[in-house]
Amino acid sequence: MMMGQLFSTKGQFWSSGLIGNDPPPNQPSFESTLGYIPTLSLSHDLTDNQFIDIEWAYHLDRNYSGDSLLNHNEDPHRLWVRFSGEKVELRLGLQKIVFGPSQLLRTLSWFDNTDLKDPTGQTDGVEAFRLRWFPSNTLSIWSWAIQNDHDTLSFGGRTELSTNYGEWGFTFHQDPSEAQQQIGQMGAYLSRPHKRIALDYRYDGFIGSWMESGYIFSEDSEIELFTVGADYTLPIASGILILTEFLYIDQKQNGVSSSQTYSAFMANMPIGMIHQIMFISQIDWKDNRTYNYFRWSATYDQFSLNMILSVSPKRADYNNLEEHLPETAAGFGTGLQFMFIYNH
Repeated sequence: MMMGQLFSTKGQFWSSGLIGNDPPPNQPSFESTLGYIPTLSLSHDLTDNQFIDIEWAYHLDRNYSGDSLLNHNEDPHRLWVRFSGEKVELRLGLQKIVFGPSQLLRTLSWFDNTDLKDPTGQTDGVEAFRLRWFPSNTLSIWSWAIQNDHDTLSFGGRTELSTNYGEWGFTFHQDPSEAQQQIGQMGAYLSRPHKRIALDYRYDGFIGSWMESGYIFSEDSEIELFTVGADYTLPIASGILILTEFLYIDQKQNGVSSSQTYSAFMANMPIGMIHQIMFISQIDWKDNRTYNYFRWSATYDQFSLNMILSVSPKRADYNNLEEHLPETAAGFGTGLQFMFIYNH
């Protein structure tokens, strides 16, 4: 290792098995997954408060239905170079861009697919240039340009302000893409050039509370999204974190209006230094569907064991034709999954 220069390697390996009672037609009820993300990092100090670093990561996974290969992925996961100074940070390449205080029903999940129900904690990245400027300890200003899979360049920015009365965020994004894309994680879609604006706020007091409000519009459509949430730690045992969120989506296209309402509840409790249990329930009020998720985790220095029980609507409960539903048993009916995760 050279003076002022550091090279490191790390990785995440996972393996899981799932048995469900509502597999696709003519498929077995048992599915398994193998995955690995190796990561290489290199950093070099320029001065006492300036440095350059590079990160590369690759994503490999295999999904099996019984003993048949269901699908496989071999894709770059991260590849970026970053310059960091006392008041500025520039990052170019395949990276994650995540913001907003919501944790379950995320109005501002614009460029990520982060999911608390995923024990690996991984999310997809975007090809982007991002600049963050910190003119003071209470203010940060972001800007970005993002290239999508169709080589279309979109751009936007965000301002974050921290005060004694809470933390504020204002976000803007303009996307000229004609390709269909999902806005957030709850089923709002657009296939035309559009603009997005959003306001979010979080206050940490006796009860933590937050809100995210987004407005997305194009020539012939408008989408309004609004999330409110709160959390509190009950002083029981080692503490039980309870969290609830509510999301409202109103979509207008060619003069036709439709709306959807979701709510979510989470309880999370550590048991000693190693074990943790989590329960999440989500309700789609429009379609009268409930999704329940329970996870027990045991986390050690380099690995974790996870047992997951999920109870979701069955495939027959969806109005979609069978060919439009994912070819997997995961997310349908009752499923029991065991996942092993090794971090090095």
